[in-house]
Amino acid sequence: MSDWTSGYVAELEYAQGVYREMAPSLMRLNLLMQRADASALSGQPPSTPLRYAELGCGHGLTATMIAASHPGAEIHATDFNPAHVAGARKLAAQANLKNIQFYEHSFAEFLAADLPMFDVVALHGVYSWISEENRALIRDFLYAKLKPGGLCYISYNVLPGWAPAMPMRKLMIELGEGNKAQPMAARINGALDFIGQMQKANAGYFKANPQAATRLEGMAKHSRNYLAHEYMNRDWNLFYHCDVARELAGAKLTFAASAHAGDHVDIVNLTVDQQQLLASVTDPAVRETVRDFMVNQQFRRDIFAKGLLRLSGQEQVQALANTRFALTVPRSSLALKAGFPVGEVNLQADVYEPVADALAEKPKSIAELLAAEPLKAMGYQKILQALLILTSSGQAAPALDDKAAREAKPHCDRLNAVLDRAGAHLRRHRLSGQPGHRLGRAGGPLQPAHAAGAQTGPEGSGGFRLAYPHRAEPAHPEGWQDAGNARGKPGRTEGPRGRLHRQDPAAAGLSRHRLRKLFSFISLRRS
Repeated sequence: MSDWTSGYVAELEYAQGVYREMAPSLMRLNLLMQRADASALSGQPPSTPLRYAELGCGHGLTATMIAASHPGAEIHATDFNPAHVAGARKLAAQANLKNIQFYEHSFAEFLAADLPMFDVVALHGVYSWISEENRALIRDFLYAKLKPGGLCYISYNVLPGWAPAMPMRKLMIELGEGNKAQPMAARINGALDFIGQMQKANAGYFKANPQAATRLEGMAKHSRNYLAHEYMNRDWNLFYHCDVARELAGAKLTFAASAHAGDHVDIVNLTVDQQQLLASVTDPAVRETVRDFMVNQQFRRDIFAKGLLRLSGQEQVQALANTRFALTVPRSSLALKAGFPVGEVNLQADVYEPVADALAEKPKSIAELLAAEPLKAMGYQKILQALLILTSSGQAAPALDDKAAREAKPHCDRLNAVLDRAGAHLRRHRLSGQPGHRLGRAGGPLQPAHAAGAQTGPEGSGGFRLAYPHRAEPAHPEGWQDAGNARGKPGRTEGPRGRLHRQDPAAAGLSRHRLRKLFSFISLRRS
């Protein structure tokens, strides 16, 4: 029998994690920001439910949460690791979730299975860590199983951000291969120790790449499960966005939007000169690639569409105005600092505090916010921009409407009860277990921005003051500390496959508070 792992690490289980960019409500927001039609996320009610597939679901936590929060949807999720699938099935069964099915399938087996056509196909932290053969199977699946108008969420490692760290990953692999008789964790420890000795010996690589020492320090703090899956797989591929776009075009897919809300606010990502230069690039795939160079991107989360339809400006404004948002942290914990590629950002209290006050009462649509004092005077664009920044920093999120929330509540309550009972087992993965802290955020509150050198943003900038707007290294857009890339940007802390801090943030989101926060069930708030 051939090796069922196909070169993928199976000796250590994949770290548990929840990836909120895959949630339909956040996908919808990101699509609307680019005037992309998001109707696929509604299915075709009442006769046809939303059908959602996840390829490479790991422990299945994200898929299970989507199933609980969208009880009318059909969720199909597959992973090749039997331990992952067994655990995922147990969790879903304990929560009595009837609308999700897990498969222990390879991509080839899943393609051949008797499955429906899907509205959404999602793969998080998969595409860069598999062979070309398996990537081709994924494209075949998208070609055959994604409906016209359907959406694909995909994440992957990109250049140029990964370029300085490529040699270190190569050395990790080669040093590990030389100690194959040892367990994976011991091989990782040996490689890290040797590379650390190289740094102390003042190796030229570290002299020429100052970031490498910081990355190495962060790697030493990560769980070995994370490091195994990030660095030690046989296949490990870095892409430019334009190359991924060309590959997915073979499955009839077109790039629709970034799946990261902060990417839609240019002022916190690009200088004025960079914005002007980027606007001169007409080809969409090349423009996204140039943007990656501007921000030194290392990890992308994208949404592609099979038959991309664009909304009119009026349709976009109407859809966004009707979108409800919920505060996802206690009002008293609102952070008015955030890190972005342009530098550390101070969020102006006279803009963000009134928005937070309004959302602390109950979830509200942008239209409702515009009708209330003192927000009425701010205007649509400033409120929208503030909501995007709060969403990007994990302090707000798009919310379900009241009817959908009521329907989902019993399903979420059951899942929450199971997660609460499993807390002792899951807490070992937590970075922050305190209510109100963002899932996966290392240490909870953002580090303070220094006032020295702060500059006020231009008129209409949404209430930003930029501190250190010309930093040499881009800050992590979501304020995470460096953890050795974890499939994110240099100096970021995203976890393997871009997971929210790949140090096993997982169960950090597996508390009652986390489930509400991640999928915006603020109306289900615990008393």
